[in-house]
This record gives sequence, C-alpha cells and structure tokens, in this order.
Amino acid sequence: MKLPVQYLGARTVVAAAALLTVAQMAWALEPFKVQDIRVEGLQRVEAGTVFASIPVRVGDEYDDEKGTAAIRALFALGLFKDVRLEANGDVLVVVVEERPTIANVEFVGTKEFDKKALQQSMRDVGLAEGRPFDKALADRAEQELKRQYISRSLYGAEVVVTVTPIERNRVNLTFSVVEGKAAKINEIRIVGANAFSESTLKKQMDQDTGGWMSWYTKSNRYARSKLNADLETLRSYYLKRGYIDFRIDSTQVAISPDKKNISLVINIHEGERFVVSDVRLEGNYLDREDEFKSLVKIKPGQPYNAELVTDTTKAFADHFGNFGFAFARVEAVPEIDRENNRVSFVLQAEPSRRAYVRRIQVAGNERTRDEVIRREFRQYESSWYDGEKIKLSRDRIDRLGFFTEVDMDTQEVPGSPDQVDLVTTVKEKPTGSVTLGAGFSSAEKVTLSFGIKQENAFGSGNYLGIDVNTGKYNRTLVVSTTDPYFTQDGVSRTIDLYYRTSRPYSYVVDDTEVGTSDMYKILSKGASIRFGVPFSELDTVYFGAGIEQTSIKSGQYMPLYFTPYAGKSNTAIPLTLGWGRDSRDSALAPNEGRYQRLNADWSMAGDLKYIKANYQFQQYIPITKAITFAFNTEIGWGKGLGGKEFPVFKNFYAGGLGSVRGFDQGSLGPRSYCYQGEATPCTSYSFVGGAKMAVMNFELIAPFPGNGNDKTLRWFTFFDMGNVFGENDPIRTNELRASAGIGLSWISPLGPLRLAWATPVRKKPQDKLQKIQFQIGTSF
Repeated sequence: MKLPVQYLGARTVVAAAALLTVAQMAWALEPFKVQDIRVEGLQRVEAGTVFASIPVRVGDEYDDEKGTAAIRALFALGLFKDVRLEANGDVLVVVVEERPTIANVEFVGTKEFDKKALQQSMRDVGLAEGRPFDKALADRAEQELKRQYISRSLYGAEVVVTVTPIERNRVNLTFSVVEGKAAKINEIRIVGANAFSESTLKKQMDQDTGGWMSWYTKSNRYARSKLNADLETLRSYYLKRGYIDFRIDSTQVAISPDKKNISLVINIHEGERFVVSDVRLEGNYLDREDEFKSLVKIKPGQPYNAELVTDTTKAFADHFGNFGFAFARVEAVPEIDRENNRVSFVLQAEPSRRAYVRRIQVAGNERTRDEVIRREFRQYESSWYDGEKIKLSRDRIDRLGFFTEVDMDTQEVPGSPDQVDLVTTVKEKPTGSVTLGAGFSSAEKVTLSFGIKQENAFGSGNYLGIDVNTGKYNRTLVVSTTDPYFTQDGVSRTIDLYYRTSRPYSYVVDDTEVGTSDMYKILSKGASIRFGVPFSELDTVYFGAGIEQTSIKSGQYMPLYFTPYAGKSNTAIPLTLGWGRDSRDSALAPNEGRYQRLNADWSMAGDLKYIKANYQFQQYIPITKAITFAFNTEIGWGKGLGGKEFPVFKNFYAGGLGSVRGFDQGSLGPRSYCYQGEATPCTSYSFVGGAKMAVMNFELIAPFPGNGNDKTLRWFTFFDMGNVFGENDPIRTNELRASAGIGLSWISPLGPLRLAWATPVRKKPQDKLQKIQFQIGTSF
C-alpha cells in the first residue's frame, strides 16, 4: 500500500524530532570519565538489565556517541516510557520511567469469537498479563480485531480499547465490542452464463443467499476467501465440461448503506465448448507404451476435461516412479483447432535418469522410536526408487495412528544425479489417554466409563489398555495388550483378560415391559491370546486360543430356556481362526474402499462344545466428492457339538443401533416364554437371540452442511433389513424385518455419537418398536 506524500513527510519530521530529542538527552552532558553508574526509577526491571544493555562501563570515557547509543539501547528493550542520562560529578545517572505493566486483558461484548482464543492471540502479540503495556500494540490489536469481524461479514462492528490505570503502575485493558448484525448476501448474479443456467452455477458455490440451514452453515455471510474458492469452483466446473477458454473477467461486491446486505456480481466469459480429437504419446516411454496408454483418461470424442488431463499426467509420473525414474517430466501439450472447436493432446514424456534411494531419514518423532516407523517402510535404502512402494510406506505409517501428519519428500543428492534421499517427516499426536466420563443411550440409559489407553506405549508401537464400562444391561472390564511386531516379520500378538456381566435388553410379563435390579445375570470371565499373520499388505490371518467360564446367576424372570445352565459354571476352551482385509481410506470416516472380516470360534474341550462363525462385509463407493454409498452385511452362524444345543449366551442379537434400527435393542428373533417358577400356559417372555443372524444395511452418507473441519460429523439416510433365527430354524426372507430413516454420526469429544430416526417398513404385530435411538459415550 502506497502512503500519501504528506503522510511520509509528517513521519519524517516526527522521526527527526525523536532523534533530535535522543541526541539532546545525550549531548547535554560534557565528556567525562565514568567512576560509577547509578540507575534511578526502577520498579520491576532488574538493574542488571540496564547495565547489560548500555555500552558504557565504569572506567570508560563518556561521550555523546556512547550516550546516544545507551539511550537507543534502553528504548529498544521496550520496557521504558522515558530515559534520561544525567551526571552527578563523575557518576553517570540513568533515570528511567518504566512502562506500566498489563494486569488484565478483558473482552466485553464478543460473541462471534471465543474469549479464550482472543486472549491467546493477544498473548501472542505481547498483550498479556505481566507484559509491559505498549499503546502501539493495543492500537494494532484493535484494528486487527476489526478486520476479523469484517471477515465474518460484521461490517458494522465497533471496537474500542480502554486503558484503565491501577495501583503499582499497572493497567487493565478492556476491548469493548459492539458486534451488530452480520451483513448477509441478498443477491448473487452471474453475468455471461449461456451454456448453463444461472441457478445451476449458483448451486456449485458454497456462498448463497440463505436457506433453512443458514443459521448453522452461515453460507449467506460474505467472505473474500470463500468467494475466491467459489470462483475456482466455477472455473473447474467449466473446464471439466470442455470450455477451455473460460475465464472470469471481474467480480463486484457491493454493500448497502446500512451495512446489512451484500450483492455479488460475477462476470464470466464462457467461450466455445471443445471436444478432444486425438491423444498422442511422444518421448521415451521405456518401451512400455501400452502400459502408459492404459493410464490415459482423456478419451477422443469426449469434451475437454482439465481434471482428466491433470490426472493423466500425474498417473504417468507415478508410473515412471515405479521403475525408479524419480524426476520424470510429463507434459500435456494442447493443439487447439478453434475453427472446429477441437483440441488434441500430445503427451510428452522424458523419464530423465533412473535413481536409487541412498538414505531414508526420519524426522519429527520425539517420542516414537525410529524402528517403529522404519519397519513400516516397503522402500529400502540402497534400492531402486519405487514410487508405488514409497506411497505404500507412507500409507502404512499413517495407518499406525500415532501421527497427525506424515510427509515424504524426495531430495536430490548433490553431486550424485542418480541418487535421492527420502526424508520422512512426522508430526506426533498424543497417543495416551485417561478417560473418565459418562454416556447415555436409549438402550443402556446411563453408563459410566473409565479407561487408560496407550496406543504407543513408551514409543514402542505397542498397545496397552484398561477399559471399564458400566451400564444398565452390560458391564465390562477388559485388560488388553498388543505387540504389532511380536516377530520381525510383522506377526502381531494380542492378549486379552476380561470380565463381563450382561442382562437381556427387554423382558415382558403379561404384555407389560418390566424392570428390576434383582433380575438374573450372565457372568463371563476369561482370557485369550491371538496372533495375526500378515499374508499381504491388506490381508491378515488370525489364530489363537482362549479359556472362558460362564455362569448364570438366578434371579427374577429367568427364562426356562436358561435353566440347564443355571447354578453351575460352564467352561469353554475355544480355538480362534479369522481373516481380515481392510482397504478403506479411513477407519473413522471412510468414503471409499472395502472392509471384510471373518472369525470362527471352535470349542472342542470343556463343558461347552460349539462352533460359532460370523462374516462382515462393508463396501464404500463414492457417488460424488461429498456423497458416499455404503453397504454393510453381517452373517452369523452357530451350532452345538457333541449332541448339545448351541449355548444360549453365545447367541446373536439383532435390533437397534448397529443392526436393524427402528426396533428395540436386541428384540428381534426367538423369544423364551415363561419364567422359572411360573405356571404354564403364560404370556411372559424374554428376548434370547438366536444361533443364526442375517443383517444388511444400506446408507447414503454426506458431510453435515457447513462442517468443513470435522470429517467425522456426517448425516445419512438408511435402509436396514435383518433378523436372528434359532439353531434349527431356516433363514426365511419373509421373516426379515426392515426399516428406513435418517441419522447422524459423529466422533465427538465424549466419544462416538450415533442418532437415528427410523420407520419400520416390514414388521409384525408382536415386534417392539423404537423410532428414535441414540447413543453418546464410549461404546464396546
């Protein structure tokens, strides 16, 4: 920004006057030999600070130059409002007046910004408790706060800084704010649009004139950064549809005199629509032209698409990297035929030189040991550079969950054109946590949880955790530890110790749902060890064994179905075999990829002999950049061995969140009529689950409107179908229950939050329904 000449002249005069004043402070004294130095006027500043700053020492000859330098040095400290030099005989007297100290910084009337965040920003610029007060800093902070309000469309905001002196040379700073009302966009016009309707183009923009969600999204508040993003979105929209000459000529932003309404006018030039006529390859393609041609996403006969051009050149560069050519140059050169609105592309490639990785460097890991990161590398030192292995290495490190950022940078080795160094920089996140909290769900009511978890114990990459969870129906104590590299080949080992108590979710006496604290309980305690053997980058096979003791504590309303197991301990020694494959792009909020899990328990010894298996399949398909289609299915099967029935406490349950929403938690499937000691016939029953289960879930997932920072906050529409069946009952499709609805999911600071509103679309008169279901807090 250029300042006016008059303003520059005034600044020059002021500066000259200040220098003249400093010079007069120093030149007023005649030269003399300093026998002593005394400092007067200090209140909080140490005298040693003054002595260390001035270029004059006892025994020195004082002159004008040293005096001027001493005054400048003391002013430069920023601690003094006034400095003078005086002589008392041969004693140099430094007279100072300290700046007042800030006692408190307060904000009044601020609603748009968090006060703690404002105080932290003031602390960062030097306006904080205990710091010397500088009016220039306060003025700058006032102007910056006004600019921040303007960025939030609060053009009428007023900010006034009040300085209140208090005792002991201190001041209180108060930023008084009158925010006013935010200016809202009341009009958006796109001038020059012919190929697409103005309404279609407006839908591509994040900013709009308001809607029913504007109170949350604030999409009708103008911001220059948002406008720039919207202009890029419009440009991308046209370039993806063949308009190679598209440009934005100008934008006008007008605000009403009362500073309440904003109008936007965007002037565009569409140009003509171009179609790709030909794609040719030129250059050195390592005699692999067919491989590279298969990577071409630009298709003749289709409209020009800038995004596909970029994707093609990137795919070429990555493919060259797979053969060790780290510095390959790929360029898509357009040849435009404006008479026929055609464009052809020449993909020119020069692989340059092949390189190998000399050294792999790891940086940023203050806690995590180097070996924890290095063992995830699939690119090795002194090996040919392989872009695919480098990407795989980065993904494996990221999936550890120990780091918020993982960056890999390829650096040339000076003097060695065929060598590169691979620099991996990580940013660690806290991996240990102590949690003490409460949750509430429509099924469990109040739950208390306590946990100590360390995902990266002592920087070794091992997991160690203790979890305690209490609820109305389920209580859990689990101690677990995992060593992901129990062997150097990447075989993991997990040890679990657990103690669980559970009660049925629902029980009905004479058609009335009842509850009691003296109800029967199922107690389970045991231990297990499991090993995971990686067979590929995505596939892991698990095997292990355990021992479990289960007993049923008699109580009110115990079903007759449980009678054979009551009053005694039932021991099982299951062997575990499983397989898992996970190619999802995220475990918390996936948008793409597939997840599969197969697990089987086979108890051949002990009181209980059975086999239990379940298979889960998930598929995530991106429909658009914002919308994802998700499909989940889970099938369970159990069978008793040795002529015995499948143990009832190993049954599968369905209904509720995580299953078929809209039905009471665990209420689907077989029921056990009559209770212990109750005469028959009877109408009392409880839900006992079944040995077979089939559940399917379909969801359309989208980010919650206006939420750009937390990708785990999402809403969805869903359709569920499923049920459980007895051991000797076939799975009948006409017995499957179904529901549809909408929901919300979020990994909140308290833990996973799930909310669903469902309407059953296939039900039976005896089914127990629950349209709204939710859960917040830790889940197991």
